[in-house]
Amino acid sequence: MSNFHYIPQEQLTQLKSIVAPGNVAVVYGPRRVGKTTLIQRYVQQYDPNALVVTGEDITVREYLESQSVSKLKSFVGTRRTLVVDEAQYVRQVGLNLKLLVDHVEGLRIVATGSSSFDVARFTGEPLTGRKFTLLLLPLAQFELQNVEESHETRANLESRIIYGSYPEVVLMASNEERQIYLKELIASYLFRDILQIEGIRYTDKLLRLLQLVAFQIGQEVSLSELGSQLGLSKNSVERYLGLLEKSYVLYSRYGFSRNLRKEISKSRRYYFYDNGIRNGLINNFNPINLRDDTGALWENYVLVERMKQNLYFRRFADSYFWRTYDRQEIDLIEETGGQLHAVELKWSPKSSMRPPSGWRQAYPDSSFQIIHPENYLEFIGVPCK
Repeated sequence: MSNFHYIPQEQLTQLKSIVAPGNVAVVYGPRRVGKTTLIQRYVQQYDPNALVVTGEDITVREYLESQSVSKLKSFVGTRRTLVVDEAQYVRQVGLNLKLLVDHVEGLRIVATGSSSFDVARFTGEPLTGRKFTLLLLPLAQFELQNVEESHETRANLESRIIYGSYPEVVLMASNEERQIYLKELIASYLFRDILQIEGIRYTDKLLRLLQLVAFQIGQEVSLSELGSQLGLSKNSVERYLGLLEKSYVLYSRYGFSRNLRKEISKSRRYYFYDNGIRNGLINNFNPINLRDDTGALWENYVLVERMKQNLYFRRFADSYFWRTYDRQEIDLIEETGGQLHAVELKWSPKSSMRPPSGWRQAYPDSSFQIIHPENYLEFIGVPCK
């Protein structure tokens, strides 16, 4: 795969479908996941005459912040597609883009932003009914399968679990390069949106919070306990975790319950959008056979890959874990169209494993399967149409 410099992105097809005259297509997600590459490919393949600019350019900002219809119209000229990369740097960008689509007939706009903080700037009154959003995450395994032979996919599994799937990480030739890149990504980009937009001061505590969560993948997290370890209030911990979710570092899942007395539903478990970020935070890039957290890494990896699959292929599924007070549990419960699908994630599977008795009794009509390294591609790969 080292011969590839571009790995086809599934969201390119979705982007093409939402770009339309009079609309603004917003591509958002974590930094360094390929948003700029995505819009460059879009322009090359579908719209080579588009006007492509960046919000980091002071001259561009002078026009796009003007709120002057004549100035905005002169900026786009005869072009009928405007692409604004890093649009979060443009003040009142939503209002100005609305002026453009309102007054330039047939204009299509594509804008990128680095997280949901930035997307918030596009929402609200100005672009109501005119905005379509697209979330871009680190490369999905079903995207990588487009440029890999099956034996390469199997050989690369351990690397994906340890180093994650950021595009540059995937294309690097050595693990040493990957480690350096991930540490730089954490140091330079991970907290940038939170610090810039929310004015957080305690970067060291934010980092320490992430490290504590990194050791608790697949476990219910106690906000009070985290707060006491960090010298923060429970409310501060909750706020920080919320900001980390908005900046696409973490995501959380609740426990599933149909209000049975023994089921735990109010607690949350946290996971990372990328295993490489998680391992970089705790500075552990050891191979699988030298680790004691392989099960947690496998769970994190499969869950986020399944999330990407559901997201990119527009499958609307609610995702939970399930646990009872007497310690029966299942890693993943997906609810789709009223149907329940229970999934256990096992690095070393027990072939005869059955779902817990409490689950079988409460939800006899649900399906159940075990996902392990021998069958995981059927679960996170390209879904059957």
